[in-house]
Amino acid sequence: QVQLVESGGGLVQAGGSLRLSCAASGRTFSRYSMGWFRQAPGKEREFVASVSWSGDTTNYADSVKGRFIISRDNAKNTVYLQMNSLKPEDTAVYICAASIIAMPTMPSGVRSWGQGTQVTVSS
Repeated sequence: QVQLVESGGGLVQAGGSLRLSCAASGRTFSRYSMGWFRQAPGKEREFVASVSWSGDTTNYADSVKGRFIISRDNAKNTVYLQMNSLKPEDTAVYICAASIIAMPTMPSGVRSWGQGTQVTVSS
């Protein structure tokens, strides 16, 4: 089992940028596909982005495509989410996820979660 700790959230104005980080424990980080989900108040958790174990393959929700970039550094056991051109509707708790198989886009398919980091975008 991998332990995940997110950081980098905060308050930003619309149009601004933030970079989230997710640090993973354990020596098997490179075996996991990694992803980010988000959950806004009163809404269901939704898929944001994922990256394969090698970093070669990425996947994005349509709502963030072209604005967010997911990447990983296996030497540092860390996955990143660079968020640009942020919008008020991006406001949510952003949660890191790990999967030993290809990252599911449905939250019910994920077994390893971090605690989340709050991102608030003001208009």
